[in-house]
Amino acid sequence: MIPTRTIEELTQKNVAVVAQMERASHEVRTRGERLADMIAAAVGSWTFILIQTALLGLWVVLNILAWARHWDPYPFILLNLALSFQSAYAAPILMISQNRQAKLSERRNHLDLQINMLAEQETTEILHLLRRLCERSGMDVNGSGGACFEEETRHDRIIEQIENEIEKPIAEAVERAVEKVAVEIAEPPE
Repeated sequence: MIPTRTIEELTQKNVAVVAQMERASHEVRTRGERLADMIAAAVGSWTFILIQTALLGLWVVLNILAWARHWDPYPFILLNLALSFQSAYAAPILMISQNRQAKLSERRNHLDLQINMLAEQETTEILHLLRRLCERSGMDVNGSGGACFEEETRHDRIIEQIENEIEKPIAEAVERAVEKVAVEIAEPPE
């Protein structure tokens, strides 16, 4: 007989599995991915924004108030160059980190889909078994309306329905909006 477990025990086991998956995903990162994640974490923080704001403000104030020597007078070309360099390097580094996170998220989504499909298949089998038990015990189950849940789920039909009823109308609405804006740009009001 299977020992009964509490919700806390099941939850603890599930959390341990998720924690192990997270550790495994962190351990397989390359040196470049670790560096990109560290930079992304630093650049995407309020501390970075506040420090950068203070430095930029100090730069502008010192150049405006400098009595003898303005190393970067208005319009602050050197500051502009430094910020352009920062952007040129920060954007690809942030994209590296985001791409890695997207791969992890996609892997989790695939795992979630697989588990959901297995659960659906198990539920269908349980319904088959329950129907058989009811029939053996002499219960009438034909009028219950539950037979449709015993059918195998046709995922290709569900995807087609989603595409036709959700994605296509959205794409068509976006296309109409783009065409409308293009017409408005091509024919400015008089």
